[in-house]
Amino acid sequence: MTMPPLLRVAVLDDDDDLAATVARLLSRNALPASAFSVPHSLLDALPSGDFGCVVSDIQMGEVDGFTFAETLRAADPCVALVFMTAWPTTTHAVDAVRRYGGLDYLEKPIDEARLIAAVREGLDWSGRERRIAAITQSFTRREREVFDLLVRGHSNKEIAERLSISARTVEDHRAAIVTKTRANGLSQLIALSRGEEV
Repeated sequence: MTMPPLLRVAVLDDDDDLAATVARLLSRNALPASAFSVPHSLLDALPSGDFGCVVSDIQMGEVDGFTFAETLRAADPCVALVFMTAWPTTTHAVDAVRRYGGLDYLEKPIDEARLIAAVREGLDWSGRERRIAAITQSFTRREREVFDLLVRGHSNKEIAERLSISARTVEDHRAAIVTKTRANGLSQLIALSRGEEV
């Protein structure tokens, strides 16, 4: 199974100069980045599939960063988000992380080391999420349910009870999962569920 390399970072800010500056800073640190000043331009570029992380301003003219985040998540749930703002508030910080799945909430002017660390973490997270999605995309809904319970340590009997199916049916789904993933056992399935290479 071949995954596309996640090499690019998108920087979204309605201030063209700031977006370009942040993108250049990332590129100088071996994190190739593209600058965008309009949310829909970035959303149009998403299908190329090579964005692993988006660094987005929160206060933008056309649409705020949180509304953009909801649209981004719907378009590609495997893209990591890092928020930045010149007007930090505790409410925004909590929302950025808990509600919108942001990995970090950075205040402008941006702390370069923290930005680079957040983006690297975001690219790692995105890579794991994409590997998990690639592995599980061929699963049926029921196979995904069995897989999720299996890798959390539930026995066939417990899974059968939780899903109101027979233990034999769980075994059949488990066999299909092993065939589709080519895993050698439960430990490999657990590793795959974490997006680890096996």
